[in-house]
Amino acid sequence: MLGVGAAVLLAAVLAVRLSTRVGLPSLLIYLGLGVLLGEAGFGIRFSDVSLTQSLGLAALVAILTEGGLTTRWSSVKPALWQGIVLSTVAVGFSVAISGVALHWLLGLEWRMALLWGAVLASTDSAAVFSVLRAVGLRKRLVGALELESGLNDAPAYILVVALAEATQVDWTLPLLIVYELLAGLAIGVLLGFGGAWALRRAALPATGLYPLATVAVCVVAYASGQLAHASGLLATYVAALVLGNSRLPHRSDTLSFAEGMGWLAQIGLFVLLGLFASPERLLDAVIPGLVAGAVVLLIARPLSVVLSQLPFKVPWREQVFLSWAGLRGAVPIVLAMIPLSHDVPGARQLVDAVFVLVIVLTLVQGTTLGPLATRLHLATETEPQEIEVDAAPLDELDAALLQVRIQPGSRLHGVYLTELRLPPGASVSLVVRAGSSFTPQRNTRLQEGDQLLVVATEGALVAAERRLRAVDRAGPLARWRGETGR
Repeated sequence: MLGVGAAVLLAAVLAVRLSTRVGLPSLLIYLGLGVLLGEAGFGIRFSDVSLTQSLGLAALVAILTEGGLTTRWSSVKPALWQGIVLSTVAVGFSVAISGVALHWLLGLEWRMALLWGAVLASTDSAAVFSVLRAVGLRKRLVGALELESGLNDAPAYILVVALAEATQVDWTLPLLIVYELLAGLAIGVLLGFGGAWALRRAALPATGLYPLATVAVCVVAYASGQLAHASGLLATYVAALVLGNSRLPHRSDTLSFAEGMGWLAQIGLFVLLGLFASPERLLDAVIPGLVAGAVVLLIARPLSVVLSQLPFKVPWREQVFLSWAGLRGAVPIVLAMIPLSHDVPGARQLVDAVFVLVIVLTLVQGTTLGPLATRLHLATETEPQEIEVDAAPLDELDAALLQVRIQPGSRLHGVYLTELRLPPGASVSLVVRAGSSFTPQRNTRLQEGDQLLVVATEGALVAAERRLRAVDRAGPLARWRGETGR
């Protein structure tokens, strides 16, 4: 068993490289590995619904922990309320719209139709975190989508459980949802700040214990939320977000550990779900899955985005991208296991249809998200990208390393280093030009194709990113032209 597991893990790691080259989302390869190991391939039979649901939730906790730890507060803060509305109000709109449409199109009973809508309302945090951070989108847009994907699992989970357990749907249900979300938020904030305070004062005997302790705090947040009948998923993400933006000992080691744990959770979860799937049953679910996918992609998601974003006056280009960027992955499949474990009539068809839907939407959305962002002029490779470096001096200085690539047409071309005027605490440490690297001087003039490495302290990071964006768009006189780089 250990040998098989290690072989599958190695194959999945190599598949990441393959998927990057061919542009195929890696989760499909993981699902394919699971199907290959299952009854249609090597003949391993696995049909334990309860175990699949439990392991799925455990993997989701690990994925949310990694997502929260690696999310920069400076990136999501400008889009805080936008992300909160997307993860709550938009979820409600999506459930209602999907439920009504699927009731009429598939003839589902009302409670089951709403259950389908609740299962499909949650976007997948693993897919969003891995895809969006590589596209080079504007920070506010990325922040809104990251917050949505990290927060909307909680209300969707609450609705699915309520509908699966046949909870009476009356005026008390919204109050229950509000309580669970607010209590989960409070638990996450309390354990996040408390855990960061304790870790800064702990004198652990080994460096590797700090990442373990940090992750343990996030898991304790989930357990505490569940014990308090609050949202454990929300508590997990909020605790991880607070910890990831605190001054932690050996922060870079912790983030690297969390990233590896997140990959392991994704791989294990998708392989497990592929192992659980039955290709014979999936054939019968193709039509319902395609209908549900079309409803979500073309009706429910766009309408929920438009209605929920009315107070924010979001430009139409960003609304189009927000509508298309509702990536689905393992989360809807895990949520679909809940009614199946409660023996809800029609739950097996829901699970199979969600499998089909996830495969189709991943192919359609995952391969077109980058080109769509470019087409809508929302992405640029000049966008500063933070890169993680295992370097003790950076940890001690509480500093970050940014990578900037000067694209054709960028107003950074021709700018002297002195004209860049980065804030105190930030400086260009290295320039890579035509395959050669050198340390820039004050009279160094930037050119198209240059790659810059910028070191910035925590206090200067946001201002440095804004200044780089502003000069990229409007040149060295950006401030006089009203360009702030936001």
